Amino acid sequence: MLANHATQLVVPFGLFAPQPVARIAALVIVVTQTWLLVSGNFSWLNLITIVLAVSAMDDTLLGAVLPVDPPATLANPAAWQQATVATLVVLVAVLSVRPVLNLVGRRQLMNASFDPLRLVNTYGAFGAITRVRREVVLEGTDDPAPGPVTVWKEYQFKAKPGDPRRRPRQVAPYHLRLDWLAWFAAMSSAAAHPWLLTLAVRLLEGDPATRRLLGRPDPFPARPPALVRARLYRYRFTTPAERRQTGAWWSRELLGEYLPPLRLDRGKPARPTRRSERRPPGR
Repeated sequence: MLANHATQLVVPFGLFAPQPVARIAALVIVVTQTWLLVSGNFSWLNLITIVLAVSAMDDTLLGAVLPVDPPATLANPAAWQQATVATLVVLVAVLSVRPVLNLVGRRQLMNASFDPLRLVNTYGAFGAITRVRREVVLEGTDDPAPGPVTVWKEYQFKAKPGDPRRRPRQVAPYHLRLDWLAWFAAMSSAAAHPWLLTLAVRLLEGDPATRRLLGRPDPFPARPPALVRARLYRYRFTTPAERRQTGAWWSRELLGEYLPPLRLDRGKPARPTRRSERRPPGR
């Protein structure tokens, strides 16, 4: 943990130092990001970090990997060129005061700009790391009037947790956007993610392109379901003892309803079923 924090919070400042410090810092970042690329599903985030680190490597290191002649450089830049570079450095340094204060503040703004021209800004995939993993699980049924004995079949995503017995998949650096969006949807209410309603409508219509975005097997291969709903679960990895006993990779707990049962109404957008038709979430 300490090594990870040092690599991501301290080592990057070495990229601005003279050689060979910049080269060493770049190597540390590339090795760390390559390990994260292999061991985790962070899509292209690790790749763009590696590209930034490579830019700090000198000809001594890159020449051993890429046998190309370095471009010609000016030995003695003109005074106006040096003045221009110095002016830009001062300008960026002054404009960066607010982003740096934001970085160390308790209420950080992520993916925000701090000047009208957007010359400096903050970027990050996560403003804070959650301690609990929640997942939205889509379900469908052929029963037009669901009740206590209705069988609901789960839709599986291609990579994100669903069936507790399915082993987690490695897909990075490929980006499964639907899985990514569904993961973020579980962090807030359905009202904040209207695309989920559109997804439910497409499943009710049996849209082939939408069905191909989901995993296999398709729970409704012959015809679309009569109703679709979504429920919210809390997931955690099983312990070694639980894994040996159940064969499951995940343990999950039902938290409640995320989207109520929806149906198509004469070609109109899906609407919630009557309250009397809803099945109260179980535990």
